[in-house]
Amino acid sequence: MDPHELLYSMRADETQTDEAIRAFVDGVVDGTVTRPQAASWITHVYRRGLSDAETVALTRAMTASGTVLSWPDGPTLADKHSTGGVGDKVSLILAPLWAELGYRVPMLSGRGLGHTGGTLDKLESIPGFRTDLDEDALRAVLADTGCFISGQTERIAPADRILYALRNEVCCVESNPLIVGSILSKKLAEGVQRLVLDVKTGSGAFMQTEEAAVALAVDLVRVAVGAGLDCEACITAMDRPLGQAVGNAVEVVESVATLQGDGPEDLRALVLALTDDPRAAEVLRSGRAYERFARMVAAQGGDTRALEKPKKLAGRGASEAVMVAERSGWVQAVDARGIADAAFVLGAGRIRSDDPVDPGVGLWVHAEIGQPVAEGQPIATLLHRDGKNLARAFASVKAAVVIGDSPATATPLVRRRIRAADVL
Repeated sequence: MDPHELLYSMRADETQTDEAIRAFVDGVVDGTVTRPQAASWITHVYRRGLSDAETVALTRAMTASGTVLSWPDGPTLADKHSTGGVGDKVSLILAPLWAELGYRVPMLSGRGLGHTGGTLDKLESIPGFRTDLDEDALRAVLADTGCFISGQTERIAPADRILYALRNEVCCVESNPLIVGSILSKKLAEGVQRLVLDVKTGSGAFMQTEEAAVALAVDLVRVAVGAGLDCEACITAMDRPLGQAVGNAVEVVESVATLQGDGPEDLRALVLALTDDPRAAEVLRSGRAYERFARMVAAQGGDTRALEKPKKLAGRGASEAVMVAERSGWVQAVDARGIADAAFVLGAGRIRSDDPVDPGVGLWVHAEIGQPVAEGQPIATLLHRDGKNLARAFASVKAAVVIGDSPATATPLVRRRIRAADVL
């Protein structure tokens, strides 16, 4: 199809056929659709949206733009996707937990960008851990351990990398059809059969209102089911950090504690909610999921000694600075975005995808909503590198942790579960 015809059709608000959308996506990848033409198409989608059928066609075309992984017959292939949050280390726990429950988990994850953390950055704080496995290595690790967590190969959904970069350049990131296509094309290319979505809402989330999070979750589930996936979504709170650790190496430490049957209650609760399996609580409590995680780490080249001795994790040598409550009272709020900003300025995050991160910096947040505190009581421990941006990080934490005169209650962690029957 002539790209000009496609753009004229989009401008006239005409329904786009599966063939036209496939031709556009193929053209984006092979260069017959120019970057300005692709950017124009994106802005049309941003303005008018896409129907469910058009979004399914876009998702399928983006999936087919590269390699679609295939696996031998066996147990159900399951994965999870989070829309991004603060202290969100759920993937590190959920992948081995699911594998211990009998699923196969081929999890392709990403890096942190902006204020949200990235699963690959966390795992790379384990010395030797490889997130660049090729397809043969992915198959070997999955066969050996039942799960892997690695990066997206260049052959997986290449159209998504191009379109995502353009969406950012032309300020059209906030488009549900384009978000849906981006997320689901990568998951379909993994060859999974079951997908659980963690759509976060609150100050530390991409979708800050629950209404927007629900709308995105409904679109994701409806299109995923239309593309042949068993899919459901949870709307979860991101108005406060998840767990206590925010950073990279510190989140590995907290993940290990949780896999060994300990860890913070909110993190355990969310993992179990997303697992949605009555056996999961006992397995997590038993420590068997930790043994599975250690096997995965070893299979991907990681030094498992660092799991038991955190001083062996990358980034060691960061200094600690403790922030204390300036008054007595009750914790009213622990704003997720403020905590994320503190971790970011300390060096735990990045602006561009190729920026380095410092795996050793971050925070331990001791304050919890509803907790009584006394003046001088520690509310956060900041891990910094030679004092770099420490004052800015302290200011962010101070603004984020609100202490008042009366007890407070945190909003529910899991707000709503959306299943296929709810959207079809």
